[in-house]
Amino acid sequence: MNDKTGSQLTHEEELELAIREIRERVLARYPSGLWHGLELPDFTAVLEARDQANAKVAAIGRVNPRAGGLMNGIIQSVKRTIARSLGWFVRDQVDFNHAMVRSLDSVLEGLNSINRTLKSLPPRFEGPLEEMRRETAELKDIRSSWLVWRREWEEKLGRNEVQFLRAVADLQAAYAQRTAILEQRFEERTAAQHKDFEGALERSNFAMQQRFWLELEKVRVEYERIIYAEIRSVRQRPVAIGVASGTAGEAALDIDWVHFANKFRGDAPKIQAHFAGYLPHFEGCQRVLDIGCGRGEFLSLLKDKGITGVGVDLHDENIAILNASGLDAKKADAFEYLADEGPDSFDGIFCAQVIEHLPPERVWALVKACAGALKTGGVVVFETPNPECLAIFATHFYIDPSHTRPIPPTLLAFYLEEAGFGRIDVQRFAPAYEERPELNALPASIKESFFGGLDYSAFARKL
Repeated sequence: MNDKTGSQLTHEEELELAIREIRERVLARYPSGLWHGLELPDFTAVLEARDQANAKVAAIGRVNPRAGGLMNGIIQSVKRTIARSLGWFVRDQVDFNHAMVRSLDSVLEGLNSINRTLKSLPPRFEGPLEEMRRETAELKDIRSSWLVWRREWEEKLGRNEVQFLRAVADLQAAYAQRTAILEQRFEERTAAQHKDFEGALERSNFAMQQRFWLELEKVRVEYERIIYAEIRSVRQRPVAIGVASGTAGEAALDIDWVHFANKFRGDAPKIQAHFAGYLPHFEGCQRVLDIGCGRGEFLSLLKDKGITGVGVDLHDENIAILNASGLDAKKADAFEYLADEGPDSFDGIFCAQVIEHLPPERVWALVKACAGALKTGGVVVFETPNPECLAIFATHFYIDPSHTRPIPPTLLAFYLEEAGFGRIDVQRFAPAYEERPELNALPASIKESFFGGLDYSAFARKL
């Protein structure tokens, strides 16, 4: 290697400079590499492929050279002759190949022009490109963060969705329960209102019925009073009946009548239980008279009900027992007592097992006396043996020696009607066939007609 002196260069350096210049020209014509961080396409491989294609195009129709000699010369002549004879056949192919190579050169030149243009862009694009790089980096960072955030958001969304669905399910269950409770309360309230309405309707209906029957009762009483007054003015005749202080049978017999009642009539609790059935007829009464009060069973019932009761009887033993018990009882004749008390003295009179002891004419007198002492609308109750029942003549009626004669129910009802009473009701009780089972062998019609109630009660109100 020679030493360098002044501007003289060695052959190696000249060769290196030539190669560098050629490379710069090639790179200027075919730029590649990086441009502001962007990699430009390298067309070296495409150029090499183009050169090889040009070489192949140039080789079409050429004959390969051979060594000298007669034989080889003959062969070469034959080959050239064949090549010339085939030239017309491959001419189109050769033209096509040349056209394709020229097209490839045009495409390469266009792409190189784009690269050169990019290389020659002014530096003013470097700022925006750098900004784009930063934004690209930020977008990349955002994308990576977005993936993490989205994963966390989806997890949170899933948890929230589960909680939301649970809350919706709880709300739905609470709503269903609340709806069921409201429906039940509505049904209960509707049922209660319906019940209250039915109760109010029933009470109103009952009150209307009560007023209706009360008005009807007033009309009936007035109607019966008018009829009674008319009948009395036509049919009634004056009847004079003396007043006696007792029955002859009782005065003639000197026996213990208290013991007699206990033996043949029944003990006091039994009679009191029977008399309790008459109390509803005396509801609302202020002062009630018990004629022939006896042992005071009915007076005790009146006292328990808070009703003032007065009893009259002819036997000293009964009066003493009743006064000792705190009951208001007097020894007096019923006719004299009623006459002394005067009109409108009582609003109820009870007379049980008495009128059968009186002579027939005194029964009518007693009924009239009761009508005179009662207030208008007052109630009277008579109880006596029933002569319709044939069994009383064989068992009950003639056991009491003070009995005179029985009073048929129709006769007593007639007396009450004549005396000015209305709403007369006769009730028979204590059938004989219940006390005497052998009577059940009789036909039903005979049994009911002739062996029915041993006693009867007649109820009436003064018009």
